[in-house]
Amino acid sequence: MAERVAAVSVNKCCVLNVGKVTYDTCLSIDGIALHDVDSAHDLGVTVSRDLSPSLYISNVVAKAHKRTAAIYRAFRSRNVDLLIRAYIVYVRTLVEHDSVVWYYRYH
Repeated sequence: MAERVAAVSVNKCCVLNVGKVTYDTCLSIDGIALHDVDSAHDLGVTVSRDLSPSLYISNVVAKAHKRTAAIYRAFRSRNVDLLIRAYIVYVRTLVEHDSVVWYYRYH
């Protein structure tokens, strides 16, 4: 039976030091050095060095604002029911996505 091993995309890998202390280490995969980052994006969530949700929230708010403006430009009709339905489908789903990840922080 052939063994299946998933390939690692080294170009997408990085090092994220979490916390106040930063470690000056040079990590590598197959001889290719990984770069240090202040934040990383994984599975739709942006994680920052201090584990604060502020970077993720500001990105989501910016995307939601752009989508809301696009909806407003796309429809000539100013029918409130139509605009609310478009908002629920295209904007609210974006805002509610992964909101559970940060829920613990506020309760």
